[in-house]
Amino acid sequence: MRVDLVSEAQHESLVDLLCELHAYYNDGAEIARELVREHLTANLLAPGSFQRLVVAQDESGTVIGLAAISLVYSLVDFSPDQSRHCQLKELYVRSSHRSHGAGRALMAWVARYATRHGCARIDWPVKASNLRGIAFYESLGAKRVIERLGYRLSEPGLSQLAGCAEHDETLQSSKSLA
Repeated sequence: MRVDLVSEAQHESLVDLLCELHAYYNDGAEIARELVREHLTANLLAPGSFQRLVVAQDESGTVIGLAAISLVYSLVDFSPDQSRHCQLKELYVRSSHRSHGAGRALMAWVARYATRHGCARIDWPVKASNLRGIAFYESLGAKRVIERLGYRLSEPGLSQLAGCAEHDETLQSSKSLA
């Protein structure tokens, strides 16, 4: 098994994996490969993208797992040895290749990358229902962050709040002109 940043030669195999990932999060729903390919090249791998995609490939060159990471700076801890950390957005291994070391190899690669880039920690979300994933993370020595909760704002609340913000900005502009 080989683990490294994704190369152009791996894009089609990565599209296959991303389609499986989509089905995993969307109750088996299929998605058009072209849509996934376009998202991969136009967004995830676009010049200037803050995300890095790390892939594990088997002996045949097939992508069997991925980790999506970004390096971020803390807004609350300014000490040089604690201010930078690695954010793991996603870790996914093909269902047919789980429990064979790909997840551990991906996480070890990410840990090396993080330490080489001055990161003091790696943070990531995990679905509360992903008991197998939670057990895996704990087997790596990861600790659950008890004091943090995840939140999401999506439609229609997102647009409603954005409309409120636009309304507030209009009011502020009107007051400053008066």
